[in-house]
Amino acid sequence: MQSSLARPPPPPPPPRARGFLARPSPAPAVRCHGGSAASSSSASGWAPPTPFTGRDPEARKPAWLRQRAAQGDKYARLRESLGELKLNTVCVEAQCPNIGECWNGGGGAGGEGDGIATATIMLLGDTCTRGCRFCAVKTSNKPAPPDALEPLKTAVAVASWGVDYVVLTSVDRDDIPDGGSGHFAETVRALKELKPTILVECLTSDFRGDLEAVASLANSGLDVYAHNIETVRSMQRIVRDPRAGYEQSLAVLKQAKACKEGMVTKSSIMLGLGETDEEIKQTMADLRAIDVDILTLGQYLQPTEKHLRVREYVTPEKFDFWKEYGESLGFVYVASGPLVRSSYRAGEIFVQNFVRQKKAQLVSAAS
Repeated sequence: MQSSLARPPPPPPPPRARGFLARPSPAPAVRCHGGSAASSSSASGWAPPTPFTGRDPEARKPAWLRQRAAQGDKYARLRESLGELKLNTVCVEAQCPNIGECWNGGGGAGGEGDGIATATIMLLGDTCTRGCRFCAVKTSNKPAPPDALEPLKTAVAVASWGVDYVVLTSVDRDDIPDGGSGHFAETVRALKELKPTILVECLTSDFRGDLEAVASLANSGLDVYAHNIETVRSMQRIVRDPRAGYEQSLAVLKQAKACKEGMVTKSSIMLGLGETDEEIKQTMADLRAIDVDILTLGQYLQPTEKHLRVREYVTPEKFDFWKEYGESLGFVYVASGPLVRSSYRAGEIFVQNFVRQKKAQLVSAAS
């Protein structure tokens, strides 16, 4: 990664942006946005404080982040099917780099693989009421009302695909009294009615911290409750909408685990936004303290020039370190890699087996 050495130091950031101040980090990474040659922060690999958005014309993605454009017959058929049913996916709306691999059944963008195609269905429309600075999904204070038939349409479609595991997610809907929890729960119940053996994961918003809404969804027949903490404590206000929060996310995950025996919980952290190793370790420890089972870690990629800049490209070797470290803390599974996302195909295959084992253990203990 080339540093923009010829450019003068930029102006200082707004006061609340303290999480992005220059500071050393031991993490091996490909760094972006170098400062002046005389800068001590440049020597440590960090840029001086800068505005946080816009493109750096000298920033280049490393080779390990380059993906072929999605193609292949399975990809085309699934995209056509979702379009006909008017169902949204986070794969498309959030510009996921793994769409070719997941939709083609594990063979990468081209299409050869094990044939197990996966997609994450996005409920409650394609427009979010929040404005997180990392997310590519459309935003509005007044999105269209939810489709009352969406839970049934989703269940019928997913059951017809013959899959054994499905992930449901959604935009934030702060305009709905329960944040959309009831809509999620109705979809889960419809899926279980049409196919009782299917395993359902819900990757949810925080429902504005409404723990009754969390409990209602957790008790709907759900198998895996996922909610993303997204980033370390010090950077929450920079990265996420002000209505989100570190403690609020921890409370959601704690409630989901507490209100249903055997519930599997899952969360995710983006790297490359300016966090330090010690902050990542603390976030992992906080998640384990509330018995979160599964963690994913992936590289943040800037969707547009209006979103947060990438502060570093973390190497595959460093991601391997975080996987080993996380599993040493007691996570039953850590998916960690530059292209790993919250809904990650390899992780979902592991989770499916783990959930079935836990169910078998509960049945055995009750008999």
